[in-house]
Amino acid sequence: MQAPIVLGWREWVALPELGIARVRAKVDSGARTCALHVDEQWRFSEGGAPWVGFRLTPSKARLGGVEVRAPIHDEREVVDSGGHRTVRVFLRTVLRLAGQERAIEINLSDRRGMMFPMLLGRTALDGIFIIDPARSFLHGRPPRTLSSPSA
Repeated sequence: MQAPIVLGWREWVALPELGIARVRAKVDSGARTCALHVDEQWRFSEGGAPWVGFRLTPSKARLGGVEVRAPIHDEREVVDSGGHRTVRVFLRTVLRLAGQERAIEINLSDRRGMMFPMLLGRTALDGIFIIDPARSFLHGRPPRTLSSPSA
C-alpha cells in the first residue's frame, strides 16, 4: 500500500470523462460528496435511460464554457452547509488529481455564490489522499486540454 498523497485545501482537478480539463476545487473533508457547479441543466432520455445535459464555466475568467451530456447515476437528497435539503442529480465519473485517477460520484448544483466551482468531498479522498489545510495547489494546474494520465 502506498503512502497517502498530500493535498492542499484547494487543488486543480480534471474530470476527463466529462471533457473538463481543469477546474478549481475546494478540498472539504466536512462534505461527504463531491459537487460541481452547473450554470444550467436539463434532463432527457437516451436509449430508454435517464440522462442529464448541463453547461458550466470551469474557470473564473468565464472563458471556454463546456456543454456536457452524461447518464444519471442516481438522484438523492443532499443537505448543504446551511441545512437546506435539495434533491440533486448524481453522476459517476473519473477524477484526475495528483497523477491519480479514480471513479467518484459527483452531484450537480448551483454553486454560483461560492469561490470554487467544485467541492471535493471525503468519499473521493478516502484511502488515497490526506489534507494539509495550511497549503494550496500542491499538484499544479493541469493543461488546458485533456491528455492521458501518463502524459
